[in-house]
Amino acid sequence: MFSSHLFPFCFRRLIEMWWFQQGLSFLPSALVIWTAAAFIFSYITAITLHHVDPALPYISDTGTVAPEKCLFGVMLNIAAVLCVATIYVRYKQVHALSPEEPRIIRLNKAGLALGLLSCLGLSIVANFQKTTIFAAHICGAVLTFGLGSFYMFVQTILSYKMQPKIHSKQVFWIRLVVVIWCGVSAFSMLTCSSLLYSGHFGSDIVQKLHWNPEDKGYVLHMITTAAEWSMSFSFFGFFLTYIRDFQKISLRVEANLQGLTLYDTAPGLINNERTHLLSKDT
Repeated sequence: MFSSHLFPFCFRRLIEMWWFQQGLSFLPSALVIWTAAAFIFSYITAITLHHVDPALPYISDTGTVAPEKCLFGVMLNIAAVLCVATIYVRYKQVHALSPEEPRIIRLNKAGLALGLLSCLGLSIVANFQKTTIFAAHICGAVLTFGLGSFYMFVQTILSYKMQPKIHSKQVFWIRLVVVIWCGVSAFSMLTCSSLLYSGHFGSDIVQKLHWNPEDKGYVLHMITTAAEWSMSFSFFGFFLTYIRDFQKISLRVEANLQGLTLYDTAPGLINNERTHLLSKDT
């Protein structure tokens, strides 16, 4: 017979097995899930309202026309904030694990700068639609995908330099495969989009949201959009590799109150508030 004491124990063990209960692993998980939800919800809305074609539209095309552009913008702005938090925590973790490695320190700082600029690009893409301010939208896309790809490359190099003492070889190889996947997608997208927007296929391509197989440049359009979606999935895959690393790190805020009142005190009794990011050894 099933014991009444066994159910609470099994339920507790099940809760403990959930990875998002460990450390800060919820950060990269929330980033990927929220960003994917932004793409899916805006895509479904745009398809339902017949604003774009179901077959592989540009990701940004699904957030070009109201009301989906409102949802797309708000959700991607929140995704940018989650991305900033994830990149910063990763930076602090590498910094704590390799305090006396000059090369790793320089690469880590470069990765932080690239990652933050990529987050800025994501916010620009979310708020400047392709059909309204094309130049700003393209700048945001270059920051997001271009510098984001370099960020992934830098983090892969860091994973290589930190193995096998801090990073496992398996994590490095997984990230290397994802970076190669991202590079192939980026090359395909850059090549085909350059040909598509060269001016040989009409001047209204920027405003075009519906494509037919008979249209000039249709094949290039499909390759470009497929490469864009593939590149986005490679970003998702890369950030998912952070989950295991983030299970070993926690965030703690310490507030030191140096006074018994909230009135102005002597200079030596100013409130001091410190934030510590504690990293455990892998």
